[in-house]
Amino acid sequence: QLQLVESGGGLVQPGGSLRLSCAASKFTLDYYAIAWFRQAPGKEREGVSCISSSGSSTNYADSVKGRFTISRDNATNTVYLQMNSLKPEDTAVYYCAAKKPSLLSRLCAGLSLADFGSWGQGTQVTVSS
Repeated sequence: QLQLVESGGGLVQPGGSLRLSCAASKFTLDYYAIAWFRQAPGKEREGVSCISSSGSSTNYADSVKGRFTISRDNATNTVYLQMNSLKPEDTAVYYCAAKKPSLLSRLCAGLSLADFGSWGQGTQVTVSS
């Protein structure tokens, strides 16, 4: 079973930056597209960004485009989410997840919750003065 662990969250001022990490154990990540989702208090979980298994393609939610950058280092089994120009509305628990096994597991088709499994435990990001 693929195990994912998020880290790097914390408290940051509006306009600040954080870099989240998603690390894998038991299996290598290079077979899977990896996505970041987030869930704010009282809100449904929403997709943030996705990166293909090779890192050759990415996508972003409109709300974070131009501010967040997803990347991966398959040599260290780690996916990153660089978050710049953070806003209070970015406050949420951030989760990484691997796309469910299929012939298209390496590709990002979108940010649908139903397409992803092997969720991490989440890391809290709080943007506040």
